[in-house]
Amino acid sequence: MKIGELAKRSGLTAHTLRYYEKIGLLPDADRDRSGHRDYDASALVWIEFLGRLKTTGMPIRQMLRYAELRRQGPATEKQRQCLLEQHRDAVREHVYELQSCLDVLDDKIAGYAGNDRNKD
Repeated sequence: MKIGELAKRSGLTAHTLRYYEKIGLLPDADRDRSGHRDYDASALVWIEFLGRLKTTGMPIRQMLRYAELRRQGPATEKQRQCLLEQHRDAVREHVYELQSCLDVLDDKIAGYAGNDRNKD
């Protein structure tokens, strides 16, 4: 698929896709006879995964490290697993913190609904 189609399907801009390729997050695309990028379906799956890492707050440096390990092949599976486990632990901690904040907000809202004095 051409870069425009990949951009449309992934929700990213063509500029972002070119940037990801330039910095090594996205593997170099094949080129057609005219020199235009030609991506296969696996690029979209990879971009969706990168999007999830980004959404969960993984720093780009870690994403680049993961991408480099992925390029190195099966010998790096344990390292990739460890990197993802560490990130998952950080995400879980963040979710816990957010849930605590949500609980406080719920208590405050309940206080307003019931004219409770604990509104400040």
